Amino acid sequence: MDIFWTSGVFSFILKCVLCSGTATKWTYGGAVGQSEWNEFFPECGGSSQSPINVDTSEIQHDPTLIPVEPLGYNHPGKKPFILSNNGHTVQMTLPNWMGIGGLPWHYRTVQLHLHWGNGMGMATGSEHTINGQSASAELHIVHYNTEVYANISEAMTQKNGLAVLGILIEVDKEVNQAYGSIFNYLGRIRFAGQKVAIPSFDVQSLLPVNLNHYFRYNGSLTTPPCHQSVLWTIFRESVKISQSQLIKLETVLYSSQAEEEVMALQNNYRTTQPLNHRTVLSSFIPGIKVKLYTAGEIAAVVVGSLCGCIGLTVIICFIVKTIRTQGKPKEHKQDVDLKVSEPEKSKDASCSPQRET
Repeated sequence: MDIFWTSGVFSFILKCVLCSGTATKWTYGGAVGQSEWNEFFPECGGSSQSPINVDTSEIQHDPTLIPVEPLGYNHPGKKPFILSNNGHTVQMTLPNWMGIGGLPWHYRTVQLHLHWGNGMGMATGSEHTINGQSASAELHIVHYNTEVYANISEAMTQKNGLAVLGILIEVDKEVNQAYGSIFNYLGRIRFAGQKVAIPSFDVQSLLPVNLNHYFRYNGSLTTPPCHQSVLWTIFRESVKISQSQLIKLETVLYSSQAEEEVMALQNNYRTTQPLNHRTVLSSFIPGIKVKLYTAGEIAAVVVGSLCGCIGLTVIICFIVKTIRTQGKPKEHKQDVDLKVSEPEKSKDASCSPQRET
């Protein structure tokens, strides 16, 4: 009995110590890991937690959902962006003139960050999953509601206070230059607490082409304190990065500070949480997939079509010319035969004997 009482008291004291001034010392798989978050951060055990698995057979189409509209994303300005390693992820601050439209309120951008896997190059790093399938990584762009709340500190604790765009990232053969604007500087923030100024760039280039098709639901922050204040938008279309870019993201950073024992910053994604009767909406009709083409693809199709039309015209002209060329000699030969045969007939007539009457 004393053993259990002593153990309970020690556990209580430990929790008090961890929560008093050091509440940020949570981890994904170590001390104060995911399975313990709700003990130290009660909202992490709430009924509207994120991320979730999106089961496309259970989603509900909402025709009132309009396309997401990035505001100012493609106007980064001249000042550099600040890229930092906070020990949990790589984070980049965003200018306050950027925002997002197409939502019930106006939301202003705050920052973006990423979640990824364990350096094995496998598709296990995303937080949200689609039909149980993970992507290799996930980008989150965080915004707060400026119409209702004065700042993000106030907004993050209130309903509809935050809006987060979730972009699933998969591996392809080509290097993604937009994501390279971030990945190329990871080596300069290897340790927790480090930050670097990087050239500003078009943030909209980080998004998928199709912003019309997405999933929408009410959820939470995916890290402690897990406030249930987020309006989530998960795009149906993923973006692609190269294998080498994914490996760099998964292996370059450390969750430890420079003077501490080295600990790789990997598997910084939360497992999916119960939906708990929440409804996941979609801006598109499930089962119908429409591909949107880029300007380059459209140009290629147009040029290809024109070349095809020109080629077809040339072939038709050649065939017509060939038919006409083959027809003319026959007509000429026939005319010659007629001209030759008429004199012969006249000659025969003059040579034939005349009969007596």
